[in-house]
Amino acid sequence: MFPTKLQQLLGIELPIIGGTMMDLSTAPFVSAISKAGALGIIASAIYRDENTFRNDLKAVRDATDRPFGVNINLFPMMKKLNNFKYLDIMGEEGVKIVETSGFSPPEDLVARIKSAGMIWMHKCVGVRYAKKAESMGADAVTVVGYENGGATGNLNIGTLVLVPSTVDAVSIPVIGGGGVVDGRTLLAVLSLGASGAIVGTRLLLTEESPIHPRLKQALVDATELDTDVVMRSVGFAHRVWMNEPAKKAQEIEAKGGGIEALYPYVSGAAAKRMFETGDLQAGTISCSQAVGLIKEIKPIRETLLEMVDQAKQIQARLG
Repeated sequence: MFPTKLQQLLGIELPIIGGTMMDLSTAPFVSAISKAGALGIIASAIYRDENTFRNDLKAVRDATDRPFGVNINLFPMMKKLNNFKYLDIMGEEGVKIVETSGFSPPEDLVARIKSAGMIWMHKCVGVRYAKKAESMGADAVTVVGYENGGATGNLNIGTLVLVPSTVDAVSIPVIGGGGVVDGRTLLAVLSLGASGAIVGTRLLLTEESPIHPRLKQALVDATELDTDVVMRSVGFAHRVWMNEPAKKAQEIEAKGGGIEALYPYVSGAAAKRMFETGDLQAGTISCSQAVGLIKEIKPIRETLLEMVDQAKQIQARLG
């Protein structure tokens, strides 16, 4: 089963990409993911200060000699970032892998990535967008099914259909996700033709994850019925854990409320309060439907090795 084309492309031990998480994917968490054998990815959109961003890149490099990447967020933001400046810093600090997510990247941004000699992965929501990224020179694409935690897009296509559809449409490695939390789901995505899996919610519920223990326990206690999509009406559909703020957001949307009315419940600042204080009703948190399959919190390395071992055992049994 291993290694895959993605492992060879990125130089990673395991065919697993750590999902980029706003407010969480900073140096300590990212370096822990990379040290565990997957690809950790820093979320550049977290940083409002260029020096802090540069220092975190150095911190990951000091913590591990294994590969890591940086995500450039192309979704509209309340405070627009200068992605070109951040790319310059990445080049100066020797970053070799960049992930873009959201809308199609502008051609001049892609040109800057390519001229820097970086490996470029683009995360998108459907086949058409994956083909566009390939035509622009992407080295790999990531697609996630509707089960996914976080941004779902508006196509509502599940992982079992989206991943093979994308694999059939492009010739570059495909990273598949949406509900990958154990060896069964990892092997399923690889069997659909993906070269690797993107994993978010499972890594969220690990010892190294920087969210409050009370929140981790609440998510361990959750079932597959405890997530839903919010912000669809304003063009930012996200699957989240259905706590009171998420339910309030759905009520506001049902009444025709806009982003201003939703903001107090879905803002990054509200989520950050929940992450730091353990107040389960402070904000919302992105979460996959597969949260119901997660029963315990373990170190990242142990979690990932168990996933891979289980996948190998299933493959051997089926063979």
